[in-house]
Amino acid sequence: MTTKRRIGILTGGGDVPGLNAVIKGVVYQTTGMGYEVLGIRRGWEGLTHLQFGTDSAAAYLCALDRNNTRDIDRTGGTMLHTTRTNPRKMREGGLPKHMPAHQLESMQVAEGVFDLTPLVMENIEHLELDYLIAIGGDDTLSFAKVLDSKGVPVIAIPKTMDNDVQGTEYCIGFSTAISRAKEAITRQRSTLASHERIGIFRIFGRDAGFTALYAALVTSGRCVVPEVEFSLDHLIEILMEDKRNDPSKYSFVIASEGAAWHGHSVSEYGEADAYGHRKKVDIGRALGEQIHRRTGEEIITSDLTYDLRSGEPDAIDQIAAITFANVAVDLIRESISGRMIAIQDGKYTHIEIPDSRMGARKLDIPRMYNTTRYRPHYAGKLGAPMLLTSVVK
Repeated sequence: MTTKRRIGILTGGGDVPGLNAVIKGVVYQTTGMGYEVLGIRRGWEGLTHLQFGTDSAAAYLCALDRNNTRDIDRTGGTMLHTTRTNPRKMREGGLPKHMPAHQLESMQVAEGVFDLTPLVMENIEHLELDYLIAIGGDDTLSFAKVLDSKGVPVIAIPKTMDNDVQGTEYCIGFSTAISRAKEAITRQRSTLASHERIGIFRIFGRDAGFTALYAALVTSGRCVVPEVEFSLDHLIEILMEDKRNDPSKYSFVIASEGAAWHGHSVSEYGEADAYGHRKKVDIGRALGEQIHRRTGEEIITSDLTYDLRSGEPDAIDQIAAITFANVAVDLIRESISGRMIAIQDGKYTHIEIPDSRMGARKLDIPRMYNTTRYRPHYAGKLGAPMLLTSVVK
């Protein structure tokens, strides 16, 4: 038996800037309290595919201390690596190869689908974890909710560039995404202006338009979001009006990947991932083709998705990541579990880990979005938090 208390920490889903700052913050605070910190690599896969006494143990486990985390906060990505593994819906081709057939048979829940939650529970017990910290978006945290319901002491930390996790106004990665989008759009304005073209910038946001809305806010741009179907004819009118009125004769719109116009749905393609998501057809190209066909205008489309998640975090994400880590440690110090670190009304807090059946958090359309002009509302901000004006829904 271990003589020290032990904390496990993992990152799941897509990477965002700021994950390493969370990991370092947890390590620095908890090791000072006498804990051991065990990094679990490749997200939930680290707890489904781990085989003790083999090389896979070293591949999936990493002892963390102040030496090997000293400078990780200066870089992007996650030192623990990540996957989109969903232990509750493992497909036959992705199962751990070392599991005996009789054990797998007991975990089969549908044809070719297996729930490996019991195996995860066994591995957590074998690792003698006193706490588990899961950093992720709504998909990753949905399994943290499952573990909480089974008595595992777990703390959740939200991250996603979409900023759409229920119960919190802020998720790690969001500010850097907006900062990068602003920089990219500002650079590309010169090309749009030089060629007098209409620009379409595709940005993250399957189900919620926070990224598109705030990118539009800081670039004085138009945007279309998943929460509201837009009129294609009206959007074209506005973009043509903007182009005529601009001294350099260009205009642009920022499109969430899940946005759609009246009478058109965003098609999906490819095999669904472990959480049931399929890739969206590129709304930027589809919208650009329609605008060109109807107006004859030359279009430049730009995909601002994956470039926004790369590299080191900006100052806001660094601050949020460090503070989220320290609030998580505060909860551990108080023997509190089953909570997610959050920001509500502009203040740090913690809440019950959200139920995944609630779906993504959405824009408060009446307060935040002008559905006629396809842009953020700029008025009525008195009394709102300095950085974010959303409400928890």
